[in-house]
Amino acid sequence: MIGHALLILLGALLGLVIGSFAATVVVRLPERRSALTGRSACDGCGRALRAWELLPLVSFVLAHGRCRTCGVRIDPIHPQIEIAASLIGALSAALLPPVPALATALFGWTLLTLAALDLRHFWLPDRIVLPLGIAGLAVNAAGIGPGILPAAIGATAGFGLLWAVGAIYQAVRKHRGLGGGDPKLLGAIGAWVGWAPLPFVLLGAALLGIVLILLDRVRGTKVEATTRVAFGALLAAAAWPAWILVLR
Repeated sequence: MIGHALLILLGALLGLVIGSFAATVVVRLPERRSALTGRSACDGCGRALRAWELLPLVSFVLAHGRCRTCGVRIDPIHPQIEIAASLIGALSAALLPPVPALATALFGWTLLTLAALDLRHFWLPDRIVLPLGIAGLAVNAAGIGPGILPAAIGATAGFGLLWAVGAIYQAVRKHRGLGGGDPKLLGAIGAWVGWAPLPFVLLGAALLGIVLILLDRVRGTKVEATTRVAFGALLAAAAWPAWILVLR
């Protein structure tokens, strides 16, 4: 029991660290800046941050969400992703044995990064989506998940299904209804969960999208047929629970 609790705590702490890096990716990648090089600095005054100012979540709380030098508000995406990544790490450790839990956490952290990019920029970069799919096939080949054959079929079916839907929609409506990254993401998800859960992933994403649209309408936000929806983020939100159910 104590050992399990320590694993959950370790998962939460590791999630904070990974979440800090993921938030940096979400902020820097659209600006064509590397998240691996260059010192972290304030977005307002450019002051290089000290080591203690880079502590995930803790530094944000101690600084009251603002730069100590210029007072500019720190982008809230940092604590938001750090908290979400910490929860992913803790839940993975709580629900699964160590090795599947690590794979599950990595899957969740990558989906979280993609979801944030899609919500902010309607962008699912190939440099993240494609390695995610390869990792899914590798995990299944290693004996975690439904198996390499269902995963390979899932990758093919996931991409092919959404690509066909997008092509048909564009042919009928004369404009794009799906982003180019959505079919690739569903293919990557299929490489993890296999082909069987894909209809439920799509259904979950669609239902979640309907709920969000209804909430927008309740708040008075105008929703039209041309309103853009970050469907990749919805797919990511539905895929992670589906993967856990596959393992359990």
